[in-house]
Amino acid sequence: MKTALVTGANKGIGREVARQLAGKRFHVFVGARNRAAGCKTTDEIAKKGGNVTFLEIDIADNAIVTAAAREFSKVVDQLDVLVNNAGIMVDGDDAILEVSDDIFRKTIETNVLGALRVTRAFAPLLAKSKAPRVINVSSGGGQLTGGADGWSPAYCISKTALNGVTSQLAAALPKFAVNSVCPGWVRTDMGGSNATRSVEEGADTIVWLAIDAPQEVTGKFLRDREEIPW
Repeated sequence: MKTALVTGANKGIGREVARQLAGKRFHVFVGARNRAAGCKTTDEIAKKGGNVTFLEIDIADNAIVTAAAREFSKVVDQLDVLVNNAGIMVDGDDAILEVSDDIFRKTIETNVLGALRVTRAFAPLLAKSKAPRVINVSSGGGQLTGGADGWSPAYCISKTALNGVTSQLAAALPKFAVNSVCPGWVRTDMGGSNATRSVEEGADTIVWLAIDAPQEVTGKFLRDREEIPW
């Protein structure tokens, strides 16, 4: 049985990815910093027959991430798919000349360093897989092609930087498939109720990369299973 870790899996896109992977016979680790919410999601997926385990992880804290990797290795000895989904968009992230250092720093700490530190901590477990895959959930707001349109600049810049992390990891880990995904504007707590896509649509490319995409697809930015410009 293949294993997957999905961070930020207690709600939204992460929850849907975890649910779908569990339905594809993965042993899914539901990563979340909120224990109550994470355990609730784990229980809900388990009741539908999924093989799931809750893993407490705060991607903004390196010591907690390291401890989470140790806890993971007590349950299984390898990881096949890592989905770096957890991320934040902080209130007050409204204009590039007005966003505070604290908001910018917090956003980068979570959205960029968070994905990097989780990948770093779990890389030895991923290396044991025959086909290790790392999927970073990014955003079209991080694209440099076409220019920025001004919304949530700290968040968008963090996704640009996350795409840079993806490119560097793909080069550093040639046996891995490491990619970024733009899920589109999805109806989640972050995306809001007016968003144009369902969580199922938002999860589609992530699940495809986890299961069906060719292993040689790496170092790419994708939307709707197709490569898009950085």
